[in-house]
Amino acid sequence: MKSIFLKTQTITFVLFGFMLVFAQKSMKLPNDAVFYMEINGKQLNQKINWQKLNPLLHELSKKNKEKSSWNDYSKTGIKYDATQYHYASFNDSIQTYTTHFIVDNKEKFQEFINSTKKKGQEISKKKNYSYVDIDDNIFVAWNNDRAVLSLVNYTKPYKSLEWDEVAVDSAVAVADSAAVAVDSAYAVEPEKPFDYKEEILSLKDDIKYLKENIKDNNKEIARIQKDIKYLEKNHKYPQENVDTQHSEGETEVYPKEEEYAEAEVDTAYQKELDSMRIENFKIVKKLAEDRFDLYFNSNLEIEVPKAMLSFRDPNSDAYVYTDYGKMMNDGIYGKMMMRFEFGQFFKNAYNSNSYYNLYFDKDKVKLVNNYQHKTPDIQKTVESVYKGKKNKKLAALINEKSIGYYVMNINGSKTFDMVYELFQQTGDSDYKKEMELMMETMKIILDEEAITKIAPGNGIFVLNELKSKKVDYTDYEYDDDYNEKEVKKTKDVAVPNFTFAFATENEGYWNRVFNVLASNKKLAKNFSKTGDFYSFKDEKGDGYMDQLYFTVKDGIVYLTSATENIIPQNQSDISKQWAKDSAKYPLSGRLDMQKLLIGLEKEFKTPSERKTLDLFRKNVGEVYYKTEVKGGSVETEIDYNIKNSSENSLMYFFDLFDEIFKIKEAEKKPQIL
Repeated sequence: MKSIFLKTQTITFVLFGFMLVFAQKSMKLPNDAVFYMEINGKQLNQKINWQKLNPLLHELSKKNKEKSSWNDYSKTGIKYDATQYHYASFNDSIQTYTTHFIVDNKEKFQEFINSTKKKGQEISKKKNYSYVDIDDNIFVAWNNDRAVLSLVNYTKPYKSLEWDEVAVDSAVAVADSAAVAVDSAYAVEPEKPFDYKEEILSLKDDIKYLKENIKDNNKEIARIQKDIKYLEKNHKYPQENVDTQHSEGETEVYPKEEEYAEAEVDTAYQKELDSMRIENFKIVKKLAEDRFDLYFNSNLEIEVPKAMLSFRDPNSDAYVYTDYGKMMNDGIYGKMMMRFEFGQFFKNAYNSNSYYNLYFDKDKVKLVNNYQHKTPDIQKTVESVYKGKKNKKLAALINEKSIGYYVMNINGSKTFDMVYELFQQTGDSDYKKEMELMMETMKIILDEEAITKIAPGNGIFVLNELKSKKVDYTDYEYDDDYNEKEVKKTKDVAVPNFTFAFATENEGYWNRVFNVLASNKKLAKNFSKTGDFYSFKDEKGDGYMDQLYFTVKDGIVYLTSATENIIPQNQSDISKQWAKDSAKYPLSGRLDMQKLLIGLEKEFKTPSERKTLDLFRKNVGEVYYKTEVKGGSVETEIDYNIKNSSENSLMYFFDLFDEIFKIKEAEKKPQIL
């Protein structure tokens, strides 16, 4: 008997264990998610200097709130060295952004929430979590060790006779007479019988919402009323403060309050606005609650489709997945494309995924992007475009003194195949047969081989320097009666000294093109030929470019601002490496931001602009770019090398922003004479 009891007890515990396992499943990422991000807190937290960051965050919080009661953002109760999860979804009516945190100190976290939410706002208690709205469309929910922030926007679906077939968003359902929308990712609960107690609670929530907003509304109404009265009396805004909507200290500018006759508030209009806000608030609140319920009733883990994690590097500081197919083809964008005859072509072109790994290294920021089209055949065709021939003659134009360059070594003939592929993959469209016939006709008419000999796919753009030039321009001034007067002025502009060149296997074609330009009666005024160069000159000379030169030499077509630019420069070791890389990768480039800003110096006029320019000149670095086919995707790496004394490239951005912030704050302080 005892043995039977023990066996029964064992079986019961095993079954109970299975029930717990199956009852607490992971929360699946919403099917309509178009954006997913993981923040590697373990690495990033080691790179953040909170002693520098805290004062900056504290100053910024003062700008958004009347009182800032939180000083140490490193102690909010959030576990910063844990992974954070972010995802976003959208359709015609609902846009959401959700963030998941781990909480390591519930009491401290609740203190932080209390300092962030509106004064007097009550925290709602649910079965296994608490939540509060810190703004009209921002909600935070938490339990002992997890927290979720959800931003929800709702827009009433737009209906049009032209879009009858898609007028009602499939992702939204009307749950009750208050138009409470329920996301299609969740089941619609059956309608419950009327409960007057719940209705009373709902009405009390409405009152609470109105009380929270009435102070801000009245303040804004009073401000606008002052503007109206001042404009009626003076026919203009106060000289000392034109931007009255965002000013402080109006009491010094406006006449005294008693000089105004109190204007009546349009109560009917205000009630209508409040009603719309309440209805919208109910909808976003219901959506947020549904998402919180779904998460806190799970095992608090997020199940992410493997496809979204295809290119995730666990050593990156942040990983991002974006579904451009859904972004551009779903919702309002997809409906707009349906109205165009060739909309399916563009939908097909955008039907892709992109994956990003971000690294904040000691001396540089690195971003690696992997692009994949969702259709395997199209992806293969795209990859074939990025497999072009090398051209050393173009690489010889790269020099160390230049501001930057961009090199392209693609397969020009394969671009035709890519366009054909995109047109053919149009599904059962209204013009499928016509499109197929047009594609076949184009293949017959176009001699692709001859076309690609004109421009095979090798090209380079080199920005050598920026020169300053004075140009005349017309400005307009107005007197007190708003009479317009033309005024001739001069200004300094930055003129680029550049070379654009590309390879060709048909020099005769380009020589004939330039010869036609130079001999045409109408164009001959601007085009001429001197020696081996054709030139274009602007007669007025008030543009950014005085003269452009064209020539064809040794299989290269040149377009340049100076004839000496086509002569290869002596290359240093570093420029030789750039030239080597330019021949190695299908796409590559470099931009020296510091040299670029030096060339743009004359564009910065005011003392504030000059200070900001000096700051950037001391701190901006160099950008390096390269693209290649890798791992079944088109991979692009962008490196930004920093040039200051920051601890790492993450703090570099905070240090730079802090300096800009100080410059802006110094401008607001009255100057001591």
